[in-house]
Amino acid sequence: MRISTDGPSSGTSGAVLARRSVVAGAVGNFIEWYEFGVYAYFATTIAANFFTPQGGGAAEALVRTYASFALAFFFRPVGALLLGRVGDRYGRRPALVAAVLTMTAATTAIGLLPTYATVGAVAPWLLTALRIVQGLSAGGEFGGAVALMTESAPPGKRGVYGAWQSLTVAFGLLGGAAAATLVTSALTESQVAAWGWRLPFLAALPMGLGALWLRLRLAESPAFVRAARADRVRVRVAPGASGTSTAGQAVPGPATAGESVSARTVCAVVVGCGRLMAWSAAGYTFLVVLPTYLQQTVGRSAQQALLATVVANLGFATAIVPAGALSDRLGRRPVMATGAVLAALSALPLLHVVQDPGAPVWLTCGAVALAGALVGLSAGPGPAMLAEMFPMQARHTGLGVAYALANAVFSGCAGLLITELVRRTGNPDVPAYYVVVTCAVGALALAISRDDGHRRALRD
Repeated sequence: MRISTDGPSSGTSGAVLARRSVVAGAVGNFIEWYEFGVYAYFATTIAANFFTPQGGGAAEALVRTYASFALAFFFRPVGALLLGRVGDRYGRRPALVAAVLTMTAATTAIGLLPTYATVGAVAPWLLTALRIVQGLSAGGEFGGAVALMTESAPPGKRGVYGAWQSLTVAFGLLGGAAAATLVTSALTESQVAAWGWRLPFLAALPMGLGALWLRLRLAESPAFVRAARADRVRVRVAPGASGTSTAGQAVPGPATAGESVSARTVCAVVVGCGRLMAWSAAGYTFLVVLPTYLQQTVGRSAQQALLATVVANLGFATAIVPAGALSDRLGRRPVMATGAVLAALSALPLLHVVQDPGAPVWLTCGAVALAGALVGLSAGPGPAMLAEMFPMQARHTGLGVAYALANAVFSGCAGLLITELVRRTGNPDVPAYYVVVTCAVGALALAISRDDGHRRALRD
């Protein structure tokens, strides 16, 4: 395919198409992260209902809860491969429709699950199975949405358009926090533990139906349509040429060509994982693991933990779009590397502020807001950076797998690793050490990367 992929043509129709692509692409991501926020906030309640047989300890149950959380992340690359192939062969739209359908169904089903007290040891297995389904759908969601947004973006604005995918992470987590706040404020502690925790999961059903409606009305990525048309024309007008039969039917090209594309894609996936390390690890530590850590390790109340989570996500959300816009001017590398370096340097001091029971409220809020903003410096340019690493025929799959692998290793394991290490060592600074190490390695991966992708058209 030798085509232009700069984005939609100028004019009102191109601008409307680009905006619709952003909305339809981002809405599924919102639901995904809403669910993860709800799951993280109610982790202790879920542990008690699903992973605590009679005589089991609360800490052990929480580790098992996070193990289920991590397992879902390790199915994300599988989902990225399966739905990515659909998106690269048949279009971004059908893959995105399938992703939002499966995510909505699995999240709603979690709200209906019987607990350990009702069905015994079957309960945690049912929960884990639904988490796996969520992992599969989430794996295909990111690649399709980012491909759609960046391929629909006007020239010079891929960073901003891709940043909206990351912004919905913050919105989803904030939505989960809002739902948790509503439930915990309206119900007693015993009601929340008995059945109230189910309500935020069931709320995913109407949200998912709305997302499905938007995606069914969505036009296909204009770059993908142009690529498909160009490919059909090439086969039709050049019968007998290399790679086609005399009847004009496509036949496989040389094996070395296909192998070289695959090798380049695999290499790009590995490099992409390294570049995303800081975003994945620091993001989950500061934005998802934080509420449970504050309750279990620091001894803060549920309301204090929720407030810290909301403030951290507000700081995260505030930085994302400006960081994406800045990367359109300066490049993806300097913006993302700055965020990784600053996160590594400030992780321990910021955590000490959060741990200090005598710290003023404004100082604690400022610390968690700053932590979230530093993650936003990586999350804003990240989607566009990934899209620029892969060609059209492998973009959905490649960027989806890179993102899914980075999240499986550095995000999905964050809660499990931090909780277990704190339990074994008794050291409350474990989250900061985790952020320091991963952000330092991530900054190194960014420092040695090529940095002219923001100036070039997307690869065809």
